[in-house]
Amino acid sequence: MEKHEAKSRIEKLRELLNEYGHHYYVLDQPIVSDAEYDQLINELISLEEQYPEFITDDSPTIRVGGEPLPFFDKVQHNVPMLSLGNAFNEGDLRDFDRRVRQGLNDGEEPTYSCELKIDGLAVSLKYEQGKFTRGATRGDGTVGEDITQNLKTIRSIPLRLKEEVTLEVRGEAFMPKRSFEVLNEAKEAAGEEKFANPRNAAAGSLRQLDPKIAAKRNLDIFLYSIGQIENDTITSHHKALNYLKELGLKINQESRYCKNIDEVIEYVEGWIGKRADLPYEIDGIVIKVDALEQQKQLGFTAKSPRWAIAYKFPAEEVVTKLIGIDLNVGRTGVVTPTAILEPVTVAGTTVKRSSLHNEDLIREKDIKIGDSVVVKKAGDIIPEVVNVLIELRSGEEEDFHMPTHCPECESELVRLEGEVALRCINPKCPAKIREGLTHFVSRNAMNIDGLGERVIAQLFAEGLVEDVADLYKLNREQLLQLERMGEKSVENLLSAIEATKDNSLEKVLFGLGIRFVGAKAAKTLAMHFESIEAIQEADLETLKAVNEIGEKMANSIVNYFEQEEVIELINKLRELGINMTYKGPRLPSTEDVKESPFLDKTVVLTGKLAQLTRDEAKQKIEALGGKVTGSVSKKTDLVIAGEEAGSKLAKAQQLGITVWSEEQFIQETTKLK
Repeated sequence: MEKHEAKSRIEKLRELLNEYGHHYYVLDQPIVSDAEYDQLINELISLEEQYPEFITDDSPTIRVGGEPLPFFDKVQHNVPMLSLGNAFNEGDLRDFDRRVRQGLNDGEEPTYSCELKIDGLAVSLKYEQGKFTRGATRGDGTVGEDITQNLKTIRSIPLRLKEEVTLEVRGEAFMPKRSFEVLNEAKEAAGEEKFANPRNAAAGSLRQLDPKIAAKRNLDIFLYSIGQIENDTITSHHKALNYLKELGLKINQESRYCKNIDEVIEYVEGWIGKRADLPYEIDGIVIKVDALEQQKQLGFTAKSPRWAIAYKFPAEEVVTKLIGIDLNVGRTGVVTPTAILEPVTVAGTTVKRSSLHNEDLIREKDIKIGDSVVVKKAGDIIPEVVNVLIELRSGEEEDFHMPTHCPECESELVRLEGEVALRCINPKCPAKIREGLTHFVSRNAMNIDGLGERVIAQLFAEGLVEDVADLYKLNREQLLQLERMGEKSVENLLSAIEATKDNSLEKVLFGLGIRFVGAKAAKTLAMHFESIEAIQEADLETLKAVNEIGEKMANSIVNYFEQEEVIELINKLRELGINMTYKGPRLPSTEDVKESPFLDKTVVLTGKLAQLTRDEAKQKIEALGGKVTGSVSKKTDLVIAGEEAGSKLAKAQQLGITVWSEEQFIQETTKLK
């Protein structure tokens, strides 16, 4: 075969195989036999081996390409992948509908789009000019992990779209029930521990460093939203789903457009009894306001969109035996009793333990060791002892009493005023130190890859770390002494630790574990004060003046930074090179907002922006007192037009609305600094 003939044949084979693959894996409608498909793929493999210069990175032959990775690179999501609030009954859904109506303009009626909530791993796919270029996990919503090579092994993900469009889409990668059964049968035959459920199996598969392992797991995906796109003509969620389908992406066919909340409730109730019949696991229904302009009006809280909610199915309840109660000491010193249960399967996973929270709850539910108890998973996630089956008692059950001294360090436990929990207040308690270290390295804090609970426990047991500053003093020789730590693991861990020295201040603040200061409050404090020194110097009134910082939290912050050991720790971290300043976008000053050309103005963004993302421009406008909407009307005060601005620009000109270029927008915002 001549070279030009080979090139032509390779291109034809790719076109055919991509089309056959789309029908088989996306539409579930095969149009050729497996034998015919295999024959064509083998021919393509042979030709690409003979003519490697014609291999492209979107060829169907490279689904399982690539060498094992040493670690996953971090990926910043331009648009955060937020979690959803939950609804558990009809009343919650009607409350959601009421909040939506209150948030819309007078006279506007919401319609909804309902979808099955697939039980898998949320992922982001990026396409540039129609070509799949990157895939990432959700991570903490802001930063995920690059798992492109593993996602390429999912055959329902097209490597090239049917249009040369640039966009980012979100979806749920999952393991079908049949694939899960086959995988666990193989694990059992090999004498290995089986996966607890398809969700864990999917997540574990996509976080394999070797893509060849992921390829064997037969994963699938449903795409459910557009994160970013150049095209701004799509006006509703259900139209966005149809557009994804036209591009060749796989969407779930069970979604439904609902005219009102009554139709939503009807859809939800219809699926409660049918979920077990599906070939994949679902754990609820996602309800979204359908009109994208209404979504923009409603906006977001710090954690979730106001225009969407997840209905969680009623929890499955099972009966098992409570065979003991363990005690755990947390990083704040709270001693928590934990029920030890005879293993039982609940909502697809094996449950062996369940928190009992505190002694008052044990007394309230009359729980005794040896009782038969009803167990469920709250929200299909957290095991909970619902109640005791008193009628099954034999008389041999034993009462449980909380100890008077810490089970870890033997210090006397105290109950602080207004609290039900018993607490160890010894600052040197080994359990508190271990838990504090684990919190400091966790995903929402410093996010140090490779430092899980097992490694932390080893480091502490070997006397290598006593506080979080010691993590930055670790060296190669110390780590190589640890069990299951080889040269490569040590190298990766030290690199991961070093990289976190440049984290923004809010990561450090949250990692320190200041009582009542969560991730959101840490970000608020970091943005407001911009350095840890400024927070240390702030008095109670200064802290209370910060938006969303109440008296209880302010008191906790003041008390924390007054402690000598805390001052010493901060100094050690600073000397070790850990960044103590805020690196994110700055809040505008009060004067900036007063002088802002956007103050109390309604602004529309249209066209392609060259220097800013659409989200960055929106954040700037809102921070300076403006409101961003998606459509031009007589109420619009200003339109900012990028390249290739279309109908919105034309309408603005027709209505005589002021129009700025992106350059003018940047100049105006720069004047305020």
